[in-house]
Amino acid sequence: MLRRIRVALALFIVGLVVSGVTAFPLESELDVVTRWFGFERMARAGGMFAPGAAWVLRVRDALHQTYANYPFIAYGTDWLAFGHLVIALFFVAPWIDPVKNIAAIRTGLLACVLVLPLALICGPVRGVPFFWRMIDCSFGLIGFPLLWYAERLTDRLVRR
Repeated sequence: MLRRIRVALALFIVGLVVSGVTAFPLESELDVVTRWFGFERMARAGGMFAPGAAWVLRVRDALHQTYANYPFIAYGTDWLAFGHLVIALFFVAPWIDPVKNIAAIRTGLLACVLVLPLALICGPVRGVPFFWRMIDCSFGLIGFPLLWYAERLTDRLVRR
């Protein structure tokens, strides 16, 4: 049972680390992603994926313009990345001893739930398209089942 708890928590930690590390090089990442997936061609051609491609291109262009004129703005996403890495560290203790650190798992569950209203309220205010808000919600929608599973198994472990 402890092994299954650790697997669920490890997946959650890896998700936080990956989302944190990938927030550092946003500008160059978007350059690579737009080339690899041919978003410029996709946006021009229309079709089902055109709105998503257009949004990624818009974000890429905004980052190019912003970083060219105000490179210090990237420091904000550096802190976002750092925040993800720090949050991941808080799940190491439950990975080691989930019974003693059940509060961290429950706090993570609450954070997963709170991602949804944040994305659904702040997204429209900031002009973020609905489909992208759904991608943002995926943190909670993927993270919640992992932490819920870890919490349930931890509760069973306590009852033993």
